[in-house]
Amino acid sequence: MKKTIIAVLSALILPVTCFAADGLRDGYWELTSIMEMPGMPMKMAPTKLKHCYSKEDVKDQKKTITRDKNCTVTELKQSGNKVTWKMKCTGQNAGVFSGETIYKGDAYDSTMKMQSQGRTMNMKVKGRRIGNCP
Repeated sequence: MKKTIIAVLSALILPVTCFAADGLRDGYWELTSIMEMPGMPMKMAPTKLKHCYSKEDVKDQKKTITRDKNCTVTELKQSGNKVTWKMKCTGQNAGVFSGETIYKGDAYDSTMKMQSQGRTMNMKVKGRRIGNCP
């Protein structure tokens, strides 16, 4: 089960949480995520990763929500510094996903709900820009 969760995260977390909105800039970002699964006997440890986003990466919100060719953004709304979205995926990561991100300058807080493979997972992500891409 842990491998499935890691596979879903790898395919979705990076693009899902970083898209162009007020205050988001290209650059080197550190992302810290916490996954929660109802019924899971133990808590998962937070995951940290770093990723470089180019100006091209943050231009089109729909393209940066997911890079998985089996996923389609079905709804995207932006109001000020808040972005909400819904997405449907087929194939190996089949499921429905929804999320909300609130930007605060060079940082953001994001929540995401994933319903995939008969399971519900909730994720909280904190992102912060740590500089220019190396």
